[in-house]
Amino acid sequence: MRRADLIIKNVHILTMDENFTEYPNGAIAIKNGKIAAIGEGILEKYTGNVIDGKGKIAIPGMINTHTHAAMTLLRGYGSDNPLRIWLENYIWPAEEKCISYEFVKDGTDLACYEMLRNGITTFVDMYFYEDAVAQSVHQAKMRAIICTGILDFPNPGARTPEEGLEKTKACIQAYKSDEHIFPCVGPHAPYTCAPATLIKAMEIAEEYDTLFHIHIAETEFEVKQMKKLYENTPVKHLNDIGVLNERVLAAHMVYPTEEEIELLAEKGVKVAHCPESNLKLASGIAPVVEMMKKGVTVGLGTDGAASNDDLDLIGEMRTAALIHKGYRRDATVLSAKEALAMATREGAKAVRLDDKIGTLEKGKYADLVLINVNEPHVQPLYDPYTQIVYSGKNFDVDTVIIGGEIVVKNKRVITIDKECVLNKAQEWKERVKKLK
Repeated sequence: MRRADLIIKNVHILTMDENFTEYPNGAIAIKNGKIAAIGEGILEKYTGNVIDGKGKIAIPGMINTHTHAAMTLLRGYGSDNPLRIWLENYIWPAEEKCISYEFVKDGTDLACYEMLRNGITTFVDMYFYEDAVAQSVHQAKMRAIICTGILDFPNPGARTPEEGLEKTKACIQAYKSDEHIFPCVGPHAPYTCAPATLIKAMEIAEEYDTLFHIHIAETEFEVKQMKKLYENTPVKHLNDIGVLNERVLAAHMVYPTEEEIELLAEKGVKVAHCPESNLKLASGIAPVVEMMKKGVTVGLGTDGAASNDDLDLIGEMRTAALIHKGYRRDATVLSAKEALAMATREGAKAVRLDDKIGTLEKGKYADLVLINVNEPHVQPLYDPYTQIVYSGKNFDVDTVIIGGEIVVKNKRVITIDKECVLNKAQEWKERVKKLK
């Protein structure tokens, strides 16, 4: 008998590998933060501390491929406005007056609590004061891909794009060997960054072998603005200046043309689909079905809580599956299996970490979620994929394990003080209210 640090038994396992391998009554052995063995017959080979997974489904930890975590503190602020008005009249003025290390730390603490409670173990964050984000992530014992938002005009992160690029380099150097923090390069968008800024940003991504995260073709306004500035669409503009490649994780991608979808597939560009944020801001419905058919990797993102207004990928999966069926009047598109894959395996591919996370396989990080399906709203259980996506709720998340360590137990987050984050949120609400 081999010794494991933790064993989960009697659990229905959805590995989310390329074959959608399932073990209806399987077990998972965890050793040194990684999956040592998975499947059947595990208890005959391993001994260790045991969790009984009866009545639960094990899935990989979910991956939020696009958010602005600290914007939890602006949740609901300026709602029911189009993106441009929401940003220019509400969010940017509030950020100019409020954003500090303290704001980002408190907002990210709140975001980490919410994401852990909802079964999200890894997230992509584009914001400012990324050291504060990293501190929150380490305390929560999560994983995050982080980047400082780079823009051509003064912002809370940097006075100039050159300063933003230098801060990006410093962030990469500080966390390049971290198993929980994966730094990347984050120019905001093609209409807020000049070609020279984008080219320099890509040079950094290539030099340090990182992800290149950017908003692309999010709104009709952006497309019109790019045509006005550069007589080109966002996608073609990025391609023409040489920064459209396999490193790119494009947030939103609502308005690519058919020709551009072919280009995205050819270049290996990944997409972070944020259906609920796009709906709330009336940005539109991304042609995700068409992108997936052409072979574009698509993960799921929530966007920031100020425009969603939650950090819940279970809800996001359901929304994604339903809107694309309804929009195309075709019930066969974007199945429950595909939606769950977007939140796990495809998300891992999108952030270039699929060798470490995204599926439950031997040798990968033991990042997993146990979902309680012994509840009336998910019974009787005919198909686990269908019922997680269409019937499941975020509060069905019972246990979350990251790197072999339990961080949510019996639906309670144990790495973050709930009362503390709620008190901080109230304090910031009073500060923001005074801005009006």
